[in-house]
Amino acid sequence: MDTPSDHDLHLADASEQMGHRLIVILENRLQLLLVEVQEERERILHAIWLVLGASVFGMLAGVALTVAMVLTLWGRSPILALLVLTAVYALAAALLYTRLFRLQQNWQTLSDTIDQLKKDRQCLEKRHA
Repeated sequence: MDTPSDHDLHLADASEQMGHRLIVILENRLQLLLVEVQEERERILHAIWLVLGASVFGMLAGVALTVAMVLTLWGRSPILALLVLTAVYALAAALLYTRLFRLQQNWQTLSDTIDQLKKDRQCLEKRHA
């Protein structure tokens, strides 16, 4: 039969193993979190560069379009030229706003880390059930 000291020794070993496993799990989750933070940073920087490029070239295209439309329509009616430009710019603004709204709806920050933590919780719940 086990003596109380043997039982305490087994309990200490089990506690040490459990502590070690917990540290390993936490280390893995922290590494996953850091990888995802790096990926988010790179994605955001990439998005910023794309927005800057699109803004510059969009502005140049808008200026060229404005000049072309004014030159084309000014002889008929200055009001018509301004109304057409207003409609084109309003349509472009609405399209861009819609795309931005969809992007915000689908944005998931650190989704892999959250999924992994949910799996860990489910695993722990199964072990204790």
